[in-house]
Amino acid sequence: MKNEFTLAFNEVLEEKQLPKEVILAALESAMVSAYRRSVNASNAQHVEAKVDPETGKVLIYAEKEVVESVDDTRTEVALEDALKVDPEAELGGMVIVETTPKNFGRVAAQTARQVIQQRIRDAERQVQLDFYQKQIGEIVSGIVQAINSQGLTIGLEMHAEASMSRKDMIPKERFRIHDRVRALIAEVKDTPRGPQINLSRTHRDFLRRLLENEVPEIYHGVVEIRSIAREPGERAKVAVMATQSGIDPVGACVGIRGVRIQAIVRELHDEKIDVIEWNDDAGAFIAKAISPARVLGVYLNEEHGISRTATVIVPEDQLSLAIGRDGQNARLAAKLTGWRIDIKSLPEAAGDALYRLQQDEKLTELAEAEKETIAEVDGLLVRKNEGRPLNPEEYDKLVKFVDRVEKATTTKAEPVQEEPIAEAVPEARNLIPDSAFETDVLDSGLPEHIAVILQGGGYRTVGDLAFQMKLEPDKVLSLNGIGARSIEKINELVASIVAEPVAEEAIEEPVKADEAAPEPESAEETPIAEIFEPVEETVEAEAPVEAVETMGTEAQEEAVTESEPEPEPEVEEEDLSFEELFELKQEVLEAEIRGEEEEEEEEPALDVSKKKKKKRKSVQVEYDPDRDMVVRKKKHKRGGGLSDWDWDV
Repeated sequence: MKNEFTLAFNEVLEEKQLPKEVILAALESAMVSAYRRSVNASNAQHVEAKVDPETGKVLIYAEKEVVESVDDTRTEVALEDALKVDPEAELGGMVIVETTPKNFGRVAAQTARQVIQQRIRDAERQVQLDFYQKQIGEIVSGIVQAINSQGLTIGLEMHAEASMSRKDMIPKERFRIHDRVRALIAEVKDTPRGPQINLSRTHRDFLRRLLENEVPEIYHGVVEIRSIAREPGERAKVAVMATQSGIDPVGACVGIRGVRIQAIVRELHDEKIDVIEWNDDAGAFIAKAISPARVLGVYLNEEHGISRTATVIVPEDQLSLAIGRDGQNARLAAKLTGWRIDIKSLPEAAGDALYRLQQDEKLTELAEAEKETIAEVDGLLVRKNEGRPLNPEEYDKLVKFVDRVEKATTTKAEPVQEEPIAEAVPEARNLIPDSAFETDVLDSGLPEHIAVILQGGGYRTVGDLAFQMKLEPDKVLSLNGIGARSIEKINELVASIVAEPVAEEAIEEPVKADEAAPEPESAEETPIAEIFEPVEETVEAEAPVEAVETMGTEAQEEAVTESEPEPEPEVEEEDLSFEELFELKQEVLEAEIRGEEEEEEEEPALDVSKKKKKKRKSVQVEYDPDRDMVVRKKKHKRGGGLSDWDWDV
């Protein structure tokens, strides 16, 4: 039959869901603390405790010194008793022996209860922290426990609590207490009060995990999610690609009659989701990303040093659909593709093409070849502005004309940019961890508008951005929309992931300077006063140099003796009254003014760092008893009047 200790021990294991070793370690640590308190043992003494989980018996072992006669039982043990434990024990040596006090179990239960509870609580928090740190980026399910103005408090497994702020909730989404919520673990922090778990339903990876749960092809890797752009609660675009031939990636995500995608839409509070097939050709991919609008042509501009820009031509009736409400469709397409997208209607693009042919000198040859077409296109645009309709052949002629001009003006990237820069500069590459090249710049923690600009500039990962900041940060600053504040945030991000190397030259230079320094002739150090005394003598002796040279030897010795400065008497510090301090301050101010009025200023001999004071004439200092302050008056060159400044005393 099990005793009470075993029953209580198993109950704690089941309730706290902790390993058996953790509970035993907490009990043993508590027993050691109880022993130290009961016998008033020193913390320097080594003490161990052993707890038998079957019987609940506690044994205390302490390290003691082997002596002939025991004076203090806490730190000393007789040689006879020590030999029973260790046959090789000697006088003056240290032996670990059992020193369990009588009735220690009841005493320990009273004194160690708080320690046991605290250790179990700490172990429980550590287990929670380890468990949820491994779950970062995964979806968890919890129950709403509290609702406040800041957000929700959600109860999770293992008696853990998580918080979800308002910005991490989908707009117009409302929850009530005891509602079950699914969310993504975005961050886990270790705090003195336990693990702080932050959940999010607006993160892009929340949509990614939902797709993995609903679409088996994505979970097993047959279909791969290449990019996600999302505005929570409104709309999202997902680019997918099949890793095996014969698989329709878009159909696998949508499901039969949209069953799979509709389940995700309901979870995201009726958020519209566009599933697009990924394409290695940037032009074709951008054309699909603009869907549901119909695209007539996509022209890429990859000029070096400028953010990648794609010009998209759409029919006039498709322009509003391509841009979307408040530019939402174009904005999501830019985030999805990583290109800056400029959408134009066909008449607008034709007008821009005509203007470029007339103004750009590089297109002179094309303008000569397209003389007849230019006149015809000009007439078509005039008819269009007058509101007269155009037939399909005329629309086709405009499309072909715009296509020829755009292809002639499109700049492609330099071949050097296609080569990885990291191979050219391996030193800078070694400073950046490999994980940074796997982190999307949209997930870097930078503000969203900065991350979108950087993505449009060709920096798709955090590693690419950090590498460019190490090589040429001016290129990042040259992007449209990146200013000084944005660069500060980018520098903070780069500093957090880049390990700076130790500058060896900076360490070696002081050592070389010390080695090159000459050693003093004598071991005694020269006082600072003696070092500066020759300087004072030189300054004072500059004037009578000629007179000293004409003297005899004895006269010169007397002159040198007289020129030596006498030691200044020590000034004793005395406590002055307020009136004496006031008078002393007034005397100092008057002395300073008198020094400024002198025509010839004496240059300081020792303090070379001080600048010469400017001469200030016609200045008077008076004390005004009515105002209780010192007044400084200056006479102006014109007018003869006096203006005064007040000096509070």
